[in-house]
Amino acid sequence: MVSFTVNSLKQIMRTMVDSPGFDRVLSKMDVLSTSPGKVVCEMRVEEEHTNRGGTLHGGLTATLVDIVSTMAIMNSERGAPGVSVDMNITYTNAAKIGEDVLITAQVLKRGRTLAFATVDLTNKDTGKLIAQGRHTKHLGSS
Repeated sequence: MVSFTVNSLKQIMRTMVDSPGFDRVLSKMDVLSTSPGKVVCEMRVEEEHTNRGGTLHGGLTATLVDIVSTMAIMNSERGAPGVSVDMNITYTNAAKIGEDVLITAQVLKRGRTLAFATVDLTNKDTGKLIAQGRHTKHLGSS
């Protein structure tokens, strides 16, 4: 069983956001807690995270679902990140500039070749659901 500490996941995130690629958009996200198959992160919505309507951009929401669920999958048995097979997001409420968003990823099932995870994005103050994602990853051969 692989199990990362909060500090080791923060180090992984730091490596990702310090790279020249797309993952830099996650520079303001912070890892709060971790347990086997579960990761909780937090991010304050800032102007750079918003769409033209001034709310959390749907593409960034999808990226949060992708990355945080992958961390939860890595933080479970056979810690490989895998390759995305399917991802869907249901957007239920807007998150505005200045609001703190909790991103909670939980592995639902991990089989021999597939892992299934769910991610809830909620307003930290109100608990209101902002979006919910589901992510399926192919793990490859062991």
